[in-house]
Amino acid sequence: MTPFSFARATDAADALRLGAGDATAYLGGGTNIVDLMRETIAKPTTLIDVTGLLADIVETEGGGLMIGAAVRNTALAEHRAVRSRYPVLARAILAGASPQIRNMATVGGNVLQRTRCTYFYDTAGSRCNKRAPGSGCDAAEGFNRIHAIVGASSACVATHPSDMCVALAALDATVHVDGAGGARTLPFTDLHRLPGDHPEFDTVLEAGELITAIELPALPFATRSSYRKVRDRSSYAFALVSIAAALDVADGQIRDVRIAFGGVAHKPWRALKAEAVLRGGPATEAAFRDAALAELADAKPLRDNAFKPDLLTRTLIAVLGDLAGAAA
Repeated sequence: MTPFSFARATDAADALRLGAGDATAYLGGGTNIVDLMRETIAKPTTLIDVTGLLADIVETEGGGLMIGAAVRNTALAEHRAVRSRYPVLARAILAGASPQIRNMATVGGNVLQRTRCTYFYDTAGSRCNKRAPGSGCDAAEGFNRIHAIVGASSACVATHPSDMCVALAALDATVHVDGAGGARTLPFTDLHRLPGDHPEFDTVLEAGELITAIELPALPFATRSSYRKVRDRSSYAFALVSIAAALDVADGQIRDVRIAFGGVAHKPWRALKAEAVLRGGPATEAAFRDAALAELADAKPLRDNAFKPDLLTRTLIAVLGDLAGAAA
């Protein structure tokens, strides 16, 4: 591990002061950043402990929730308002990692976790443009069962590993950020980047910026929402594909819908094309299939994950069918 200095922030302003500079990192639960440092992938010169800061969940005036970045994943999944008003989020969190990790991991850390691509972590023998820009991407022609089928590039085919982030993308969440340039907000779907020619950049955050909160808007029909994760093992495995969805159905017609995919792209994938196909139409299996096909029209599966488009289509049909059946 590369030598580094350590400081504990007393509040958000102190964290930003201590975190000024390009070679600093913030420590919350440490469930990803510590692994990255052990593998010498992350090499911060200064580690800023923000544990316990920004750890509240409060109601907003608009009827949504403001979730502090230091809230533990378990606490968020167990929160009464989340379970009743945003069940898709609670289910997504509980589908990720292990209970021990969820007890430690924070919302901000979950959002900023990096890919679990095997080649990214193989510092001794694999080329990875995300880890070493310009070196190449061994995953493209290697074992790529868990890799991207949409939004990838010749430089990187890695996927984003988070379950929680898929639900946040579907729920139209907003990210609150603070930094040297002041506080700002951005749509959650704009936080993470597609790889393009620079897969080393996962997000649009500037150096030293700190995520302070995630805001969920009031979304009444999110009470009818669900998350489904398809994986090789029943627990402690990353998604081959996953779906977060909320559905508003009346008299067999879809009034509104939110859908996001996981396990298929470099970022949580908001399925806007699928939503557009469904909105205003019938809640039928044929419509669900058409929506999936529209979203995946430009999919480019790799050698080992050619099964993903069909698997994702069948999973979407099942999830939306269950939600429509509950509405009926």
